[in-house]
Amino acid sequence: MLTLEALDLSPPGPGEVRLRHTAIGLNFADVYARTGLYPAALPAVLGQEAAGIIEALGPDVTGFAPGDRVVYAGAPGAYADERNVPAAVLVKIPSEIDDERAAAMMLKGTTAEYLLRRTHEVKTGETIVFHAAAGGVGSIACQWAKHLGATVIGTVGTRAKAPIALAHGCDHVVVMSEEDLPTRVREITGGKGVSVVYDSVGKDTFMASLDCLSPRGLMVSYGNASGPVPPFAPLLLTEKGSLFFTRPSLKHYTLTRAERVASAEALFEVVLRGAVTVEVHQRYPLADAARAHADLEGRRTTGATVLLPQRP
Repeated sequence: MLTLEALDLSPPGPGEVRLRHTAIGLNFADVYARTGLYPAALPAVLGQEAAGIIEALGPDVTGFAPGDRVVYAGAPGAYADERNVPAAVLVKIPSEIDDERAAAMMLKGTTAEYLLRRTHEVKTGETIVFHAAAGGVGSIACQWAKHLGATVIGTVGTRAKAPIALAHGCDHVVVMSEEDLPTRVREITGGKGVSVVYDSVGKDTFMASLDCLSPRGLMVSYGNASGPVPPFAPLLLTEKGSLFFTRPSLKHYTLTRAERVASAEALFEVVLRGAVTVEVHQRYPLADAARAHADLEGRRTTGATVLLPQRP
């Protein structure tokens, strides 16, 4: 159950800053934490990303000052008006990017960065499949993959979302409720299949995703929107073409501050160049976080969603 409560906030400790949030990103990871798929000690404050303004510095903090506009991802506890947060997770926001877009893009955009540039380095001329192409990560990643020179096959749950995917980098869109994905992929690729599938849907799409891959292709399972992928025998990968399988997470691709900053800077670069646009399609007061979760789970959202602190 999500409730808004008033809590006392202590001064920032060593290495921390006090941050006044201006916008908070909504992600499926928040749903996973709420439902227990990602274990959390209760009571817990949800949320992985937000933008805000630094109000105070704790001891030993360097490189930041009160008044700086910053953003972070991967630091649980973002569903708050104000919080203390480790300075090491913060990245300064370029002046050309507003706080809502910064909060909406940070976790999703750095996820797209590591998926496309490090889990599998997408290259000019290859064809990929990206599930949930009209969603928050998908709408960023498909644009970025197109910018890298790939042919992008995106999937959506309903026909109403197809134009959104086409407008955000997809060359082809497969409506999962109406079409057989492996059949369409084989048609598009002349029977070859694709080199990589990025799948955040999980249980409902796992087998179809494997059947889209060419021999020695890579299955990247990075989410569980429909539930976790059931256990499977490794021999299945052999039978379907000596496939590779990975289940990555953002935290393992941003283990150091240097990795975190480099990922954010790569994201900011493609956004500032206009290669990737980030659009906030839904805004909810922070007090309505439960409704925002229900809409996200019910597939009633597209693109990015932010929660906005409501102050007197």
